[in-house]
Amino acid sequence: MAALILWVGGYAVLCAVKPFAPCRRCRGLGEIERFGNPRTCPRCRGRRLRLRVGRRAHNAWRRTHTAGVR
Repeated sequence: MAALILWVGGYAVLCAVKPFAPCRRCRGLGEIERFGNPRTCPRCRGRRLRLRVGRRAHNAWRRTHTAGVR
C-alpha cells in the first residue's frame, strides 16, 4: 500500500513538473511511416508531444471545481 501511495505521489509531481510526454504512436518524432511513405502522425498531429493522463484528469477536475464554485 505504501508503494502505491509513493508511486501516485511521484506521478502527481511528474505531471505537475512535466505535463507533456512524447507521443506514443510516433515515439516523439512527429511522423510515422505508412506503406513506406513518411506522413504526419495523426495522434499528435506532428507536435511530438501529448498531455499526460494524470494532467488531463487534473485539468478536468479543476474545470469542474471552478464551474461549481461560480
